[in-house]
Amino acid sequence: MQTHTPAKLIPTDFTPVPSLAWLRDLEVAAVDETDPTLHAVGFVFADQGDAPDELGLDRAALRRAGFTGKAGDTLLLPQPSGPALVAVGAGPVAGLSPALLRDVAAAFSRATSSFERVGLRLMDVGDVDPVEAAQAVAEGLVLARYRYRALRAEHKEPVLTRAELSIAGAAAEALRAGVARASATVRAAAVGRDLANTPPGHLTAQNLGEVAVDLGAAYGFEVQVSDRQELIELGCGGLLGVNAGSAEEPRMIRLTYAGGSDRKLALVGKGIMYDSGGISLKPSDPMHLLMKMDMGGAAAILGAFTALQQLGVSTTVSAWLMCTDNMPSGSAYKLGDVLTARGGKTVEVKNTDAEGRLAIMDGLVLATEWEPDAIIDVATLTGAALMALGTLTAALFSNDAGLAERVEAASAETNEQLWQLPLERSYRKQLDSDIADISNLGGPYAGATTAALFLDEFVAEVPWAHIDIAGTMQSATDDSWRSAGATGYGARLLTRLAESF
Repeated sequence: MQTHTPAKLIPTDFTPVPSLAWLRDLEVAAVDETDPTLHAVGFVFADQGDAPDELGLDRAALRRAGFTGKAGDTLLLPQPSGPALVAVGAGPVAGLSPALLRDVAAAFSRATSSFERVGLRLMDVGDVDPVEAAQAVAEGLVLARYRYRALRAEHKEPVLTRAELSIAGAAAEALRAGVARASATVRAAAVGRDLANTPPGHLTAQNLGEVAVDLGAAYGFEVQVSDRQELIELGCGGLLGVNAGSAEEPRMIRLTYAGGSDRKLALVGKGIMYDSGGISLKPSDPMHLLMKMDMGGAAAILGAFTALQQLGVSTTVSAWLMCTDNMPSGSAYKLGDVLTARGGKTVEVKNTDAEGRLAIMDGLVLATEWEPDAIIDVATLTGAALMALGTLTAALFSNDAGLAERVEAASAETNEQLWQLPLERSYRKQLDSDIADISNLGGPYAGATTAALFLDEFVAEVPWAHIDIAGTMQSATDDSWRSAGATGYGARLLTRLAESF
């Protein structure tokens, strides 16, 4: 085991969650009357009927200027004085939904990215509940303006300081509940984004434990951090094996939110702070650069915990974040090694780059010992999920149809897309080992499924769902409410799932 301490050139005042300061300074308000000192005001209207009088142009004139009225279409109209005006298309009224309103608000937010104070007026939200509409619009407005600024000497874009919204026919007082909910869900996503965007030299497993302690004190949940010695005592051979080549200690971060009800939801997060592939070294390509985000599952879960108290979640929720980097060195675990998981099951290592499943298998066993009603794990687990479903849709596997339906419902409400893939048990034999209970790698096909089958070995008969976010962990470009970089995928989905559990 390596014992040297790596050199650190990190400022002592560095914070891995800079968005929290930004969000604390941001005012998001539902209003009846628009503040005349705003820098830009948008008007969201359907693709049929008259344009809002405030724009000063009829629909024909807007069309000549290139405005189609399709959902998310924008046209900025500078004014000689007062705020700039923005036409924002909503498409047909019959097609309006919270997801579409979130996208429309994000389109407006990007069109006004050079302004610090903006407002958005919706002329009609169709059959969408106004409170749900307000939440979706607030989420779209703020998440689209997210930028990771912790390491910039200069900001490239102005920081949003005020965002107003109003809906025709709805009193501001009625919309404020939606805006308040959005303040919690946006924070959850922003925490997930900040942590996953932070470079690995600035955020080790130990650092993440410290961040969790601070967030727990601020947002009403308990945190227990286990170091290497405690992990040895717990028999967490998977996490310890992956950590063997690293100069940084591993951490298991236990989060507990006491909701008060008898319902118990367990979450397990993959927290590989940086994944080099270990001895099975990854090629030096753009994907390797993204491996600072291989702790995106743990980051999303930690972000979700910051929202539970504010939303009044009654479910008792506990999480196990399994954190380490995966590095090659003289002490690293090797192909052919056998690791012993919590509970005694042995695992033959056939590829050290299939490390995430090794790290979280111990967390799954610990979660089952807690005797929850369900377990959800979230992990940037396989390139196979990315190849199958792309960057907008995560892969879902489950051993319980009812739980899968709950996860899918939360996905539909938050528009964090996922698709259930089959847990095809006939592929389990691909994981057979001649010398251990199981191996950590299957054959060349159905890699997302064989990875899920591996995890299934450690959940006993507890209802369980596995969300593979390898494709959705980041966006290469600004895309609706997903800003370039880490997306924080899963934070809002898990928040909604816990709330409705």
